[in-house]
Amino acid sequence: MSETEHRDFVLHNISPSIIDHDIAIFLEYNLRLISEEDSLDAGWPGAEAIKTLVQSASGLFIWAATACRFIREGLFADERLLALLKGGASAAATPEEHLNEIYITVLQSSIQANFSQQEKERFCSMLREILGSVVTLLSPLSVHSLSRLLATSEQRAVRLLKDLHAILDIPNNHRPLHLHHPSFRDFLLNEDRCRDSNFLVNEKLAHQTLAIRCIQLMSTSLKRDICGVTLPGTCATGIEQCRIEQCLPPEVSYACLYWIQHLQNGGAQLHDNDDVHQFLQTHLLHWLEALSWMRKISEGILAVTSLESIALVSLLEYITRYATNLLFRVWTAPVYTRLFMI
Repeated sequence: MSETEHRDFVLHNISPSIIDHDIAIFLEYNLRLISEEDSLDAGWPGAEAIKTLVQSASGLFIWAATACRFIREGLFADERLLALLKGGASAAATPEEHLNEIYITVLQSSIQANFSQQEKERFCSMLREILGSVVTLLSPLSVHSLSRLLATSEQRAVRLLKDLHAILDIPNNHRPLHLHHPSFRDFLLNEDRCRDSNFLVNEKLAHQTLAIRCIQLMSTSLKRDICGVTLPGTCATGIEQCRIEQCLPPEVSYACLYWIQHLQNGGAQLHDNDDVHQFLQTHLLHWLEALSWMRKISEGILAVTSLESIALVSLLEYITRYATNLLFRVWTAPVYTRLFMI
């Protein structure tokens, strides 16, 4: 747009009364639609309810948008609205505290009232693991791929997340999961903001869990000549991309690319005969082959260097000691010598 048609506004420089007026219009419009969808009384929810919601939003459009999604997805919209009106933070609370309050309300509402104490604890533990993975993934995955990475059923993952559409964009197809707003990540990882221990995510432990899951998935998925190229001398560039994606689905590709970064972010220390050691002994060449099919072999070289930095013994010394014979026997085969010529 030309400068004559375009104007920039810095939100903090706009009068709070103007922002509150805009949020009120936003809430009135969306709640009117919800009222029509649920056949509620004319005039619902009323001026006082709108006023209270505007005050709770504290100038944050993300609060208002989250509130509308939360109200819409409930069994009864009027009960969801009442939960927000009763459970709101005090008028003296900061905008961040108001946002924390609505996130807590959404999360707590996902726990069904008829759960036994044991079911509640299990539900929260499983939800904490999947949400911890969502907010610490280094690249987004679909529910299908994330469930495979976490070694759980897709149906169970969908069940855990089904009441969280107010804070998560959960597509019905194989598109990646996304947070509606990055503030939810900050909320989950900060104990000063997420005061309910049922949902608080330990970022370091979340990375450790993802590192373990990545290694487990690669150990069961990777193999020599994973794309089934039986003809010696076939170049990597000669294989159709759809075939590579079929043999290396998103969750496996993710594991190959990011397992070492999750190890680093989880503060791992490597030792002889640990999971990493055993994985490299069996699957080092399989992992490098997968990266080459993905046109990411350079990332593999950098990853090996990064892995060495957290090893208690030199990884390069390990590779020299354990892999020289494999490299000589396997890489001299035509399918491997041509595979890395990209």
